[in-house]
Amino acid sequence: METATAQPAQHPADGERMRRWRMVLGGDSAESTGCTLTGQDAAMDSALNALYGGGGGKKPGGRSGGRSAGLGASAPSVARWLGDIRTYFPSSVVQVMQRDAIDRLGLSALLLEPEMLEAVEADVHLVGTLLSLNKAMPETTKETARAVVRKVVDDLEKRLEGRTRATLTGALDRSARISRPRHRDIDWDRTIRANLKNYLTLPGADGEPATGTVVPERLIGYGRASQSVKKDVILCIDQSGSMAASVVYASVFGAVLASMRTLATRLVVFDTAVVDLTDQLDDPVDVLFGTQLGGGTDINRALAYCQSKITRPADTVVVLISDLYEGGIRDEMLKRVAAMKASGVQFVTLLALSDEGAPAYDHEHAAALGALGAPAFACTPDLFPDIMAAAIEKRPLPIPDKGTQP
Repeated sequence: METATAQPAQHPADGERMRRWRMVLGGDSAESTGCTLTGQDAAMDSALNALYGGGGGKKPGGRSGGRSAGLGASAPSVARWLGDIRTYFPSSVVQVMQRDAIDRLGLSALLLEPEMLEAVEADVHLVGTLLSLNKAMPETTKETARAVVRKVVDDLEKRLEGRTRATLTGALDRSARISRPRHRDIDWDRTIRANLKNYLTLPGADGEPATGTVVPERLIGYGRASQSVKKDVILCIDQSGSMAASVVYASVFGAVLASMRTLATRLVVFDTAVVDLTDQLDDPVDVLFGTQLGGGTDINRALAYCQSKITRPADTVVVLISDLYEGGIRDEMLKRVAAMKASGVQFVTLLALSDEGAPAYDHEHAAALGALGAPAFACTPDLFPDIMAAAIEKRPLPIPDKGTQP
């Protein structure tokens, strides 16, 4: 008589591991896992399959799917899919999947329909896509698009405004140091360093050890805050398609800087043409819809315009935000930068103003600007206030990562 051999029970951890592999592999590739998805797992797998083509589940809208990706051509189908992924995945994952859907499946045109815009998870990248579609956008969609952009801009302002104001207000006050400050306005750190040559050793009393002191012959203090303009700032922004996120962040920062009375802020965007959007800085949404992403690039022409607006070189900061792919006259561009720096302008070159690091950029032009004392590097939105503070105070820029430099 044969005795049945007992099969070892599967450990719960093994089952969870197989489930995760099934979700990663998707469809036919996952048959070897022996794992069948049900409930929410099946719905998540279907949503992933519709975008990435990982299996043969049903696509949004109920159609059977093969291994190829596809969301169908109808806005309702895609809107349902967008609703599904917002239900099953965290916001950060939803934003990545939205970008992939736009890039992989060509869904940009569907964003021109109001019901689609109401279904998407709004972020900086979506705003960039909407701005690139601005000229093709029908009137029935524009108000919805502005509402989406407004939400992103308001969130960015809440995140960035407080620290920007605090950092730059301090830098502006320090840049206006005076030589006869009131006691509460004395910059003790700088005063002590400036008077170290006046160090005196004093004998100790009643056998106590000798002590030393610094005699401050010259006091250095912070200037008291005033409502007069102390610095001029010119933001010169490349609006070529690759700079979409930078345009969004720069427009928000431009509005914040323009709201500070001690700064006179000008915002200029360019491709092969130059547009001055300074008069719209009270509303960054208006600034963004005044841009036109795409087209060529003529940095030299843009810098020529900015140069013509400089009236106080020693009190001016010019921030060029560009990947430096120049379609204009390279040598003239470099001569303009050199001339501005020689006149006393603080010139800052940012390859990007975003959370994504340095984009593809022209290394030769970046190296040439670096040789002129205007190193080109990528900057995150959180670092931008510190960059501006250093430029205002005319001290070395806090370049975050030497690896982003040419």
